[in-house]
Amino acid sequence: MSVNAPATASKAGTQEWLGLAVLTLPTLVLSLDATVLYLALPNIAGDLKPTGNQTLWIIDIFGFLLAGLLIAMGTIGDRIGRRRLLMIGAVGFAGASLLAAYANSAEMLIVARALLGITGATLMPSTLSLIRNMFTDAKQRAQAIAIWSGFFASGAALGPPIGGLMLENFWWGSVFLLAVPVMVVLLIAAPFLLPEYRSPSAHRLDLVSVVLSLVAVIAVIWGIKELAEDGLRVLPAAVLVAGVVLGALFVIRQTRVPDPLLDVTLFRHKEFSATLVTMLVGIGVLGGVYLFIAQYLQLVKDQSPLEAGLWLLPSAFVMMVTASVAPVFTKWVRPGFVVGASLVVTAIGHLMLLAVDPTDSVWVLVAALVVLFAGIGPVFALGTDLVVGTAPPERSGSAAAMSETASEFGLALGIALLGSVGVAVYRSNMDGSTTDGLPPEAAEAAAETLPGALAVADELPSETAGPLVEQAIGFFMDGFHATALVCGVVVLVLAVVSAVLLRNTRTHGQTEDQEQAEGAAQAAGDHAQAEDGAQAADRARTGDRAQAESHAQAES
Repeated sequence: MSVNAPATASKAGTQEWLGLAVLTLPTLVLSLDATVLYLALPNIAGDLKPTGNQTLWIIDIFGFLLAGLLIAMGTIGDRIGRRRLLMIGAVGFAGASLLAAYANSAEMLIVARALLGITGATLMPSTLSLIRNMFTDAKQRAQAIAIWSGFFASGAALGPPIGGLMLENFWWGSVFLLAVPVMVVLLIAAPFLLPEYRSPSAHRLDLVSVVLSLVAVIAVIWGIKELAEDGLRVLPAAVLVAGVVLGALFVIRQTRVPDPLLDVTLFRHKEFSATLVTMLVGIGVLGGVYLFIAQYLQLVKDQSPLEAGLWLLPSAFVMMVTASVAPVFTKWVRPGFVVGASLVVTAIGHLMLLAVDPTDSVWVLVAALVVLFAGIGPVFALGTDLVVGTAPPERSGSAAAMSETASEFGLALGIALLGSVGVAVYRSNMDGSTTDGLPPEAAEAAAETLPGALAVADELPSETAGPLVEQAIGFFMDGFHATALVCGVVVLVLAVVSAVLLRNTRTHGQTEDQEQAEGAAQAAGDHAQAEDGAQAADRARTGDRAQAESHAQAES
């Protein structure tokens, strides 16, 4: 059964909230899948013996196809039905997870990861757009999206401890099997708890637009990633420029085709565009420091992946809580100011990272991360609600895809641009210092990254290795602190800009409350005016009767 957007908002009941619980499951698994692979790579390398290029494809192909197909899949869901696309994607994701778990070659694993990216792109916009249809009451929708956002954002943090626990007890393929029971539950529960919805004005799919969006997104993300890792080179720069050109052609085409893949008119809404930029930059700065955090825990503090993941759990929990309660504050404060204040908290968390030192307790890092993630939770939750709520129900799949695409771009840009700050500081300090006297290849490896320096130190005598490790860790911390400082300043600027641009923006719940209050005030005024009229009429009638009685007495 296909249902369209209801004409009037109604309160969600038990079925809708149970449906939300079902929708958070694939969201959590998908974000887990994005980080859990990093822990399994050493085991995969020992078993499948992939080449260097194959290892990169195993890591990257999932994110490339996921980001590249989000817009297309969001629009496809609007056309064929969002629940239908979600269930198709669940079947495909479970099958691809089984293929990845039991892959017996690097090529087979690359294919499986590609299928995970393709089917994963069907899950994210489908879950978010279904929430838009299930929760027609604006206040309930904001709360539902906040809960969804908390699970999505926390999945990445939960990936390392869960993956580490699986790898300590099972083989590397077990990390992919986590998705299978979740997708089975989704397939069983979806027909009973989730409504179907498709756009009543859906037409044929523009395949040219699909290809343009896919190639443009992949080219831009790949180009940024390669430039960040290896510096300025001709091929990545050319691919990046080509991706930007193709992206421009995609946007131009959307203004000319009768049924566009992306409704570019949404960008005419200031709150839509401003919120997307806020989410892109806010998620980007998080990605800028996250790689340094993982290396600090595992390389500087010498912790196992499981131990490092467990230290990240407090921040993940706090983020879930703040994302869930964020809509409560919009009852009294406009969302632009809530987002701005949350970004200030995030900036404080970044600046607290400046106090992290190799000799300190890990609790110093954990405290900074708790503050940082506490601030980013409301930004992600309220931003997602503003983006999806701005779009009409028939285009919510496209809007949801834009929200996810902004997050993917934000992570890529954060790692590439902000992460390169710390790398540049490390390399500039290492060049010509502790690498003097080392063989050229060893000196080059030590000057590139901290892992390279530690690997070189393992091959050196203790009297040479000690100073190399000490200075490499010191220069790594200099880069870490420089990145944290830049991220903190960027977020402070973003806090001011978002508060200004979104200062007049109201959540749809606030708009409804205002309209109801204005309607009640007008009704009260009309009632008072009617009472005044009735009283005047009564006075007139009383005066007429008194005048008549006086006239009668005079005649007598």
